[in-house]
Amino acid sequence: MRFSSKDYEYKERVTPDLSEKAFRIGEGRISGYVSMFLGISSFLAVLCYKFPSYLTTTDLRAVYDAEYLQTILMVTMWVSLGFGLLTFILNNKKRMGAVGILFTVFGFMLGGYQVPVGAVTPSPMALGLDWTILAFIASAILFIFLEKVFPKHREQVIARPEWSLDLSYFIFNHLLITALLLVGNHFFNSVFSWAISSDLQAFVQSLPLWAQVILLMVCADFVLYWSHRAYHEIPGLWKIHAIHHSVEYMDWLAGSRNHVIQTFSDRIIAIVPLYLIGADKAALDIYVAFAAFQAVYVHANVEIPTGFLKYIFVTPKFHHWHHSSQKPAIDTNYSVHLVLFDVLFRTYHMPKEHWPSHYGTVPRVPRSFWRQLVYPFRRGK
Repeated sequence: MRFSSKDYEYKERVTPDLSEKAFRIGEGRISGYVSMFLGISSFLAVLCYKFPSYLTTTDLRAVYDAEYLQTILMVTMWVSLGFGLLTFILNNKKRMGAVGILFTVFGFMLGGYQVPVGAVTPSPMALGLDWTILAFIASAILFIFLEKVFPKHREQVIARPEWSLDLSYFIFNHLLITALLLVGNHFFNSVFSWAISSDLQAFVQSLPLWAQVILLMVCADFVLYWSHRAYHEIPGLWKIHAIHHSVEYMDWLAGSRNHVIQTFSDRIIAIVPLYLIGADKAALDIYVAFAAFQAVYVHANVEIPTGFLKYIFVTPKFHHWHHSSQKPAIDTNYSVHLVLFDVLFRTYHMPKEHWPSHYGTVPRVPRSFWRQLVYPFRRGK
């Protein structure tokens, strides 16, 4: 029986003073972080140019212009060096500036932005490092901008507690995508080939593009709703999903914190209906782009008025309540794309005037990547 929120007293969120972690011009923190991230990203990008068969994905290479990106890489490497030197001048966060300079120099030693670009021999076991780099840079630029322009909790800083843990999850889980695709393709072809209906797929492909996208969204959301609900209501599965709920500061990186088991299961479960429906590639591409954006957006520290759309689509407020540790919100708001199935199955929770005041799990799970990795297999509650 779910907790009734009728007599529950909602409170405003109170966060610890994190002002010492805030970015302020002239202190060297901004230049240190910029140098470090650009330096590491540049070094990894150079590796992608040096070993494209093993570190880049064939499908993604067909989308971007490798020679054009070398120009961006050139700018990035020199900017990293510049900000690294600025960090030393400002006499603060020298370690970050040193890391940025060091990785950039390593990148130059490997050829930098002048590594020859030529034909690439595809490898079925490519790591997909190019996807990880581009996804991180694009997500960071877009969502940090949104969080600063439309913040829900204005006092929350970019480098909030445990941001580095969630960054580790971001990198680790994105690098798993290639393996997921390999496993998924083999799994679907060997297990679900019998369920494919050419008549159904022909009918779906005859629909307008917008209708195909909506169909993909509804079908994927249906299986993800029940999968998500199972992760909450089956004790053994909850220990896996608790890792995702251990986040106590919601922002664009928070959604990356997923146990590897759930990363695999969520991707495979979501792809099953998409595989069987057989929509046009254009519709599938639109859905995948929307799903990727929404997965990050709903965790972000943003409050953007959405009007009536909040009664249709999953929004940050809706999903923040799913992450709340307050009693009325426990085991609610399972939907991923649309609120439809939470309304139908009576798991919808969205107080009109309130946002959550507390996030995380009770009791708290371990706070390191490796301890969280083994947490689901430990005995006890």
